[in-house]
Amino acid sequence: MGSYLPSTAQERREMLGELRLSSFDELYKHVPEQVRLKHGLDIPEGVSEMEAAAKLSALADKNRRYRAIFRGAGAYDHYIPAIVKSVTAKEEFLTAYTPYQAEISQGVLQSIFEYQTQICELTGMDVSNASVYDGAVAAAEAVFMCQERKRTGVIVPDTADAQVIRVIQTYCGSRNVPVTVLRTKGHALDADTLKEALKQDTACVYVQSPNFYGVIEDTTALARAAHEAGAKFIMGAYPISLGLLKSPGECGADIAVGEGQSLGLPLSFGGPYLGYMACRKELMRRLPGRIVGQTNDSEGRRCFVLTLQAREQHIRREKATSNICSNEALCAMTASVYLAAMGPEGLKRAAVNSAAHAHYLAQRLSEIKGFEPVTDKPFFNEFVARCPVPPAELQARLDKEGILGGLPVEGGVLWCCTEKNTREQIDRLAEILGEVSAE
Repeated sequence: MGSYLPSTAQERREMLGELRLSSFDELYKHVPEQVRLKHGLDIPEGVSEMEAAAKLSALADKNRRYRAIFRGAGAYDHYIPAIVKSVTAKEEFLTAYTPYQAEISQGVLQSIFEYQTQICELTGMDVSNASVYDGAVAAAEAVFMCQERKRTGVIVPDTADAQVIRVIQTYCGSRNVPVTVLRTKGHALDADTLKEALKQDTACVYVQSPNFYGVIEDTTALARAAHEAGAKFIMGAYPISLGLLKSPGECGADIAVGEGQSLGLPLSFGGPYLGYMACRKELMRRLPGRIVGQTNDSEGRRCFVLTLQAREQHIRREKATSNICSNEALCAMTASVYLAAMGPEGLKRAAVNSAAHAHYLAQRLSEIKGFEPVTDKPFFNEFVARCPVPPAELQARLDKEGILGGLPVEGGVLWCCTEKNTREQIDRLAEILGEVSAE
């Protein structure tokens, strides 16, 4: 990335001379005077590196650091092996923005190829792209992959993340694509309800599993129902859960999407995150972004090339499925390094421990008056439990203990555990909740 070099006073005079102007005020004379900046920007003067570091440290000290986190809802506090940061922080990989011309670097191409391979293995799909901006964008892009001339309708149950639903609606609104948000009961979608909602013009069904409320949906039955009606089935999956649960491919999904933050990316106040996308081979040419493939060069050596780019910069605009032109390259590499470091057994252990800790927490809560779970449906590492006191009061109490409680949702509080939540932390949380319930 090149350095930013401001123009010199001499260069500015030369520019004005070429324009036959005497001042920059004259250059902007067509701009209404009341909106012109008269006396410079109202920002502090520059400071030294040492002073800047001191100011940033003072700001950082205002942050509240929780010792234990029991909140998920789309962003999860998983353990990140030290090697992940060690590798991705190398200057060969750490860039200010995604590599636009990946084809000029075999190293960048290989890193993307490895990422794609791992995502395919994780999801049970045939092909993956080089990632998109986040999980919500991935879901919306997948919807457009399913559009046909006579089939445009989209069905999304209200058990999906509300942010994902809103992004899908925003995408579809610009193209007049109808979106049906299906109301469900008991925080899960059943196949009969879906069958009643499916129409002849339904292009696809998007289902998140585990869903926003933590419930593991019966995606095999839902995929079958969608296919019987001639619609495609898109499955949104939490990557860590795939170390324990059936993959989207095994469930019958046509497209697998999701938020990849849990694959080695810290919470980071909400981003940057990573949207993964994978699909069956027959949908490959509709997959947005770029796909890296492996081949041999003229001397027979293994090498990597950009195999497919179904975006408007490279093919006729009317043939493009999307105008997505970038991927979160560094985030994708982070996910790849994380998956390589964990390996299949490590990922399975993280999934099993996350589920075990969440089920232990659910058991402890069921022992406390007023904190019973709202459903008996199977869950992975999140569940909703009723709360006998206002959630804000509960969190104020937990703040004193350095604990971030669950997320308030309709009907209760959404609790979450990962492999980082110890038995001692869960027992202490249950102790505090018991005290609150008794007051």
